[in-house]
Amino acid sequence: KFENLKTQLLALAILGAPMVLILLQGDAGSAMVFASFLIVLFREGISPIYFVLGFAFVLLFILTLLVSKTVLFIATTVICVIVVGVSFKHPKRIIATLVLTALVFATVISVDFLMTNVLKPHQRSRVVSLINPDADPLGAGWNVTQSKIAIGSGGFFGKGFLQGTQTKFDFVPEQSTDFIFCTIGEEQGWLGSLILIALFVTLLFRISLIAERQKSKFARIYGYGVLSIFFFHFAVNIAMTIGFFPVIGIPLPFFSYGGSSLWSFTILLFILIKLDSHRMQILMR
Repeated sequence: KFENLKTQLLALAILGAPMVLILLQGDAGSAMVFASFLIVLFREGISPIYFVLGFAFVLLFILTLLVSKTVLFIATTVICVIVVGVSFKHPKRIIATLVLTALVFATVISVDFLMTNVLKPHQRSRVVSLINPDADPLGAGWNVTQSKIAIGSGGFFGKGFLQGTQTKFDFVPEQSTDFIFCTIGEEQGWLGSLILIALFVTLLFRISLIAERQKSKFARIYGYGVLSIFFFHFAVNIAMTIGFFPVIGIPLPFFSYGGSSLWSFTILLFILIKLDSHRMQILMR
């Protein structure tokens, strides 16, 4: 019952506890996977306002890195004054506007603290290279720059299996794990990349159908949990290889080299298949 605040806080605590433990180990990439379970909470009825606030925070964070804080403060103040002036007959709207303005100011001010005291140097450099890829082309920006060159050099049909120059001559680091998509892009081209993305989208759609037809709430929630994990790894891995997301250690399911990830994704799927095979027995109990 996600209209209940206590239930929402309990669910967020269940997601937040392992995130904190993993962050303490210094693995921000794995910790971020738990944020994908917001998809599960959304399916089960949590308010979309959490997604709106999260997106707004990320957007404001990026704007703070791109634009002067003074400009943001002035723009926010002007918007606040205009909204308050228009809403002078609606006290609740005025209070909400003032609270929102205070949150924007607090977020803008906290970005410096977050970048300086929370993020580690290599994480900070990855965020900066995402905003400005040319800031350190031979350092933090090297991986993404070489990855985009490799993907672009593949053209429409690609250079052929094991014929990619950028990947074959090791210009792209971690090309068999985190940056496996650039190998596909260079060797199989735009067409091969499109087919790969289409296969993943089909898999995600199929998982959602399986999750929706479950007769028990546990099986449905588990199904959407699997969907969330696969979607996060698929979207983030490809996004970081083309410079749309900071570089984090996220494998591409069933493609990145590594036995642990292969076993994990396989077990996730087969548990879901097992639950689905017994879904009709729920009605007979």
